[in-house]
This record gives sequence, structure tokens and C-alpha cells, in this order.
Amino acid sequence: MSLSQPGILAPVPSFSRYLEFGVVRDIDPVIGLRHLAMQSFGDAVVVGLGPGLVRGFERSIKGLRPFPALSGPGCEIPSTQADIWCWVRGSDRGHITHAGRSIAKALQPAFRCDRLVDGFKFDRGLDLTGYEDGTENPKDDDAVDAAITQKAGPGIDGSSFVATQQWVHDLDHFKSLPQPDQDNIIGRRLSDNEELDDAPLSAHVKRTAQESFEPEAFVVRRSMPWADKGGEGLMFVAFGHSLDAFEAQLRRMAGLEDGVVDGLFRFSHPVSGSYFWCPPVKDGKLDLSAIGI
Repeated sequence: MSLSQPGILAPVPSFSRYLEFGVVRDIDPVIGLRHLAMQSFGDAVVVGLGPGLVRGFERSIKGLRPFPALSGPGCEIPSTQADIWCWVRGSDRGHITHAGRSIAKALQPAFRCDRLVDGFKFDRGLDLTGYEDGTENPKDDDAVDAAITQKAGPGIDGSSFVATQQWVHDLDHFKSLPQPDQDNIIGRRLSDNEELDDAPLSAHVKRTAQESFEPEAFVVRRSMPWADKGGEGLMFVAFGHSLDAFEAQLRRMAGLEDGVVDGLFRFSHPVSGSYFWCPPVKDGKLDLSAIGI
């Protein structure tokens, strides 16, 4: 029987709601977490806990740390570390709305909702640029190996780490570029999704080629587009058995490895960044024993 939250490795849904919560000062968060842990979500919700929240229980999860704020040549990557992350998933926006409201209510009054973003699946799984997202995702057993912690003991086995970022695209600028320039930013042809052998070093595909790192930096991406009156872009979500693989990719994207900045920064930028630990499940419910709950 799998110990991981089912939504982590499930296919990307039609719709999502991403909720980030912060602890309200001077209110005990235990009751809210217990209410959350009493619910059986199946694959409809994935829950992550931030490093500050875990430290507040005088516990530690090996490898969990705050999201790093990074600066590279011409790019800024912010840290907006939250305490709880909930990814609500489904095929009906009404059901997702009500599920999100139930989660927020269960966490009150100890947690306030600081970020709410609605995501959606575009076509077969495209970014709003029109390019396919997550082409090189590990699959089947490889996905389990990349995303799920194993052989670490009770309360930890089946858990995962997740990196989340909200990226804002300037689609007007991107679409104004000649098609070859767009392809070179991504590193693939829009027409057939084939990787370009002669793409520049700044191409996103080359910046994040998972097998090009030492050790290899495989993650399981579950990103989805978003759009509202404030703009549009991508909610980036990447699961790993540790945070190291994602962070290696992020540092290379920012040019901190070799001075070459990812082409994505020509038309997009992140406005948030958080790391979370996604607890395992036991009998269909969150297992919070690792933090003493």
C-alpha cells in the first residue's frame, strides 16, 4: 500500500486551486493541523508543510529548508515562504471552490490564507506560450524514485518535498518575437515539440536538462497555467525526494553556475517561491507523527 499522498503522482487535473497559508501569531496551530489531518482527501488535495511551521513544533525534517531568494545577471528570484500549501485538484471548479473553503475553515483561526491562485489544464498540458510543459518528466517507477522518500523510517517514508513558484508571463512580448526566437528561448520547436540540438546555452531545456547535473537532478513537475485580472502565467510545482534537484536547476537558471541566464527570464519572472514537506498518509489520512501530531 502506497504511503504517499495520491495526488502527487496522479495526472495533472483539469482544474486546480493553490492555497498558501501563514500562521497567525499567538494562536496555537495544532488544532488546525489536527482538523486537516482528520480529513480523507484521496487524490483531490495535496498538503505541504513549511519549514517555519515544522520548527515551531521543535521538530525537524531532514532536508526541509526555506526557499532561497536568488539574484542572477538581470533576474531576481524571490522567496515568499509560506507555512502550509494546499493543492486542490479536480474536474469541476465548483467542487474545487468548496473544497478550498473547507480547508481554509478547518485551519482557522490559526492560519490565514495569503495566496490563492486558480490553475487550469491547457489543451494536452501546455504552458500558455503554447509549448508542452514537463516533457521530460520521469514516469512510473522512475517518478516514484524521483519524487517519493523511501527507506527513511516510519512517518517519513512516502513523504515528498515540493517547490512552488508563481510565474508571470509577458505573453505580448513573447508572441511578438519571431518563431525561431521563441523556439530558442524554450529549446524546442513549437510545431512538433522536438528538442533543438543547436539551441543556445540559455534555452530553458538546456538550463534544466535533468541528466546534465551531477548528481542527476530529476523532479516530477505538476505545473499548470493560471490567468486572472492581474495577468497570466504558470504555477510551477515540482516534487522531489529532496529539494536538492530543484535547487540545482534553479541556480543554473539564474546563471549562478556559469553566468548564463535562462531564456525564460526574457518574458517571464517569478513572484513567489516556497518549499514544503508533504507528509505521508496512513489509513488514507495525513500522517503527522514526524512532527509530533
